[in-house]
Amino acid sequence: MTVRVAVVGGRAHAVMYARELDVDVVLVHGADQHEPAFDAFCERIVHADITDADAIFDVLAPLHAQRPFVRVITTSEDGAVATAVVAERLGLSGNSVESARALKDKALTRAAIRDDAAAVRYEAVHSADELVAFQAAVGGPVVVKPTDGTASANVHVVREPAQAAVAWERLDAAGRTAAIAEEFLEGPVISVESFSSEGRHLVLGYTEYILNRNLVEVGFKVPSPLALAHDEELRRQTAALLDAVGLLEGPSHTEFVITERGPRLLESHSRMAGGGVPELVRRAYGRHQSRWFLSVTLGLEKLPHESPTPIGGSALRFLEPAPGIVADLGDATVLGVPVTRIPRGETVIGIPRLEDVMDQPAAVVIQVSEGDEVPEIQIGWDRRMGYVVVSDRDAEAAARRCKELHDAVRIRTVPAA
Repeated sequence: MTVRVAVVGGRAHAVMYARELDVDVVLVHGADQHEPAFDAFCERIVHADITDADAIFDVLAPLHAQRPFVRVITTSEDGAVATAVVAERLGLSGNSVESARALKDKALTRAAIRDDAAAVRYEAVHSADELVAFQAAVGGPVVVKPTDGTASANVHVVREPAQAAVAWERLDAAGRTAAIAEEFLEGPVISVESFSSEGRHLVLGYTEYILNRNLVEVGFKVPSPLALAHDEELRRQTAALLDAVGLLEGPSHTEFVITERGPRLLESHSRMAGGGVPELVRRAYGRHQSRWFLSVTLGLEKLPHESPTPIGGSALRFLEPAPGIVADLGDATVLGVPVTRIPRGETVIGIPRLEDVMDQPAAVVIQVSEGDEVPEIQIGWDRRMGYVVVSDRDAEAAARRCKELHDAVRIRTVPAA
């Protein structure tokens, strides 16, 4: 029997299995976030601000009265709290409002940790003076960032008082009046991709990050060899955190820094990872969070009892041409892999065409045209020049091949006027 669900926000891959699973999806999204791919998977698309619970309720309540939803769910960080509020108002099961808030607000996430191994010194700060005082108390570098930030936006490393003043000026200019400051964790960053059902948390896979100088993720490989070396501890800390915040169902994405002391929690989210990571997990482990987002959450399929074993490796690198104006795209066809060029004027949201190359062991997608401006990648949303995605026998082989293709894409830029 067909079931009906409301999905708030997210990207098209989150609903791509709807028809196959006999699920009717009503999608709630901002009018400027529409992807043509949504049309093939959704019964209806309605528009509302996904951060506004009242606006979402107003568009969903009449539809729920006509033909009830079994769930109102999301894999959008921006929509997490509002979705939980609407589900509660409609009397539907799901993650609680308190759980959504605990993962949306990084200070609340830190406060939930009762594990000394995972604990990190932190403090909510509201001024440059408070930030200076915290950095002095830590006696070393600290990171300051919005309590509800995404896409690595407005993240600053503070090593001395003068840097604290600059960081606070930038936060203030971005409209931030409060932030979280925490000790700077030294080491590589990895993430644990998980899925929960009835309070049981299953690890799907581990992702290893490549960060640029602005601490923005510009590449990934799956599964992470670094994470696998800490498998037992990562599983323990992830489950402890998700239990502590009361997460009951759905995808989660929990980031750690592998320090000299072992894994230390960076942050967690009640959603799938961004940056194409769910597709990398599918390639490396043979399991797709996007399918489980509907099938397991709606009780159509059971969450497996054991984590999947890797069937290979995968990697993705975002293209990083020098900042400036694109003068020449080169001849990417010589790379010997499928190359997709996004036409100028086409609206691009998220990681475009990733679903179109799912069956390709390696592919290149180029999102810029001659005359386009290339920014320095300072936040996640700047990763809009294109990408390379690769599957191979293991993560190291995939990462090597991915870098080779990435470096062979010849996008030449000239300085902007």
